Amino acid sequence: MVEKDVAVKTPDGTCDAVLYHPAGAGSWPAVLIWPDIMGLRPAFRDMGRRLAGQGYVVLVVNPFYRSAKAPVIGDNFDFSNPEQRARLTGYRNAMSDEGVDKDAQAYVAFLDAQPQTNKVRKVGVQGYCMGGTLSFRTAAAVPDRVAAVGSFHGGNGLVTKNPNGPHLLIEKANAGYLVAHAQNDDAQNPQMKEELKAAFNSAGRSATVEVYQANHGWCVKGGQAYHEAEAERAWAALNVLYGRMLGG
Repeated sequence: MVEKDVAVKTPDGTCDAVLYHPAGAGSWPAVLIWPDIMGLRPAFRDMGRRLAGQGYVVLVVNPFYRSAKAPVIGDNFDFSNPEQRARLTGYRNAMSDEGVDKDAQAYVAFLDAQPQTNKVRKVGVQGYCMGGTLSFRTAAAVPDRVAAVGSFHGGNGLVTKNPNGPHLLIEKANAGYLVAHAQNDDAQNPQMKEELKAAFNSAGRSATVEVYQANHGWCVKGGQAYHEAEAERAWAALNVLYGRMLGG
């Protein structure tokens, strides 16, 4: 497996990111990973390595490149600290919907420009926490290339009453979806999963929407909510989706 830090040009600047791909000759399907609210850090580098080891060209991005280089949090970061949490919220607010869409197009174009990427096969995108909504946006922004979307503990923001609600983008995409929902998010809004299923059905898109028996953040190693058994179950479901939609 090859790993290298890269710089991806976007309309808004330059995103620092990490690229992974299997070693040796060959070409593989490409996957974009959107990290959670705490950004690109070792836990997500590990995810990139794991996915590349399974036969993919993987780009893990710093979603907050407009505001700071990764890692945007230090070793002593405390999400419960209002001041520190507000800093991350500010980074997220600097990302407009239009900016995210242009980012997504730039990231997919960067992946397609890699000699290791199999351009015949489609692209996958997966996101965690806020990355779930960003993955929905990516599929709609690059519908001709993105064929698989994985959202993990994406929160209840996947369905909103706003005109920019992620669920409204489903019909603009040409992808299959895996939505792995956290049990505590579901407890707060049990109707959301049904609304999401209805949106998929209305758009005629294949999708699995499931509540996992773990709390928000369970897929990210090192986090307080990490749940190994359910995290591995989520990986297995993602592998099935990618195998079906990307041919990986």
